[in-house]
Amino acid sequence: MAEKKAAPAAENAAEEKYVPRLRTKYAEEIAPALMKKFEYKSVMEIPKLDKITVNVGCGEARDNTKVLDAVVADLTKICGQKPVVTKAKKSVANFKLREGMNIGVKVTLRGNRMWDFLDRLFSIALPRVRDFRGINPNGFDGRGNYAMGVREQLIFPEIDYDKIDKIRGMDIVFTTTAKTDEEGRELLSLLGAPFTR
Repeated sequence: MAEKKAAPAAENAAEEKYVPRLRTKYAEEIAPALMKKFEYKSVMEIPKLDKITVNVGCGEARDNTKVLDAVVADLTKICGQKPVVTKAKKSVANFKLREGMNIGVKVTLRGNRMWDFLDRLFSIALPRVRDFRGINPNGFDGRGNYAMGVREQLIFPEIDYDKIDKIRGMDIVFTTTAKTDEEGRELLSLLGAPFTR
């Protein structure tokens, strides 16, 4: 009987919960530093990263629907999560666009996948950009959220250069619980965002 009880305990110990490096750093170092700098009265006021949205618009998908398959495959490799296809909200005659046409893909990352993506973006992908000097600090929206663009998907090590059909950029939006841009910028800087001064 004792042997049967010992087996599940050993399995649980082996299945140790994976916690991303940046998530641990946020809890142990960044949150206390933000609390001290902005003198919050409650720990609930400390800004945290809520979600990361990665969006790729591809207008050429209206002529060739196979383009979206390639974009979906690339984004799945980069984010580790299958993206959703976005549709046109209204018709625009000048762009030969009809309402309901597939014109892009997006992924919303939360939890461990979000922290892993952030870590790879700041420590591996962005330094691979040619002539990289940092990211523009003016991408804040007034409420602590930050948006940035990436010109090519090749900066991510998951993408094989020989297997891509076309170089595409993407928009990356960091949604935080910060109330001001100053708090949002401080949070992202401490997480490793390479802002230009």
